[in-house]
Amino acid sequence: MKPNVYIYIAVMAAVTYLIRLLPLTLIRREIKNKFVRSFLYYVPYVTLSVMTFPAILTATSNRLASAAGFAAALILAWRRRSLITVAMFSSAVVFIAELAAEFI
Repeated sequence: MKPNVYIYIAVMAAVTYLIRLLPLTLIRREIKNKFVRSFLYYVPYVTLSVMTFPAILTATSNRLASAAGFAAALILAWRRRSLITVAMFSSAVVFIAELAAEFI
């Protein structure tokens, strides 16, 4: 039995549409609960972090180089450096760590 790709696409479209439609139809008033508002405020940041973190650690063949780049990015971001500075410096740290690992 050959699977029909169009059925899969239709089911995915329906699920995606329902996930976006249900909150609009079920929640009509402003959300006043501080806990729920706080939770909804941080959802985009948490989602981005959860999607990005595994990719950071598996982006290179050497996990120590990835961890060094991640640590450099965390330190620079904590010190409120610009995004381009953080990206360039952490990439340079990964590159140098990969070179060092190759010669060791």
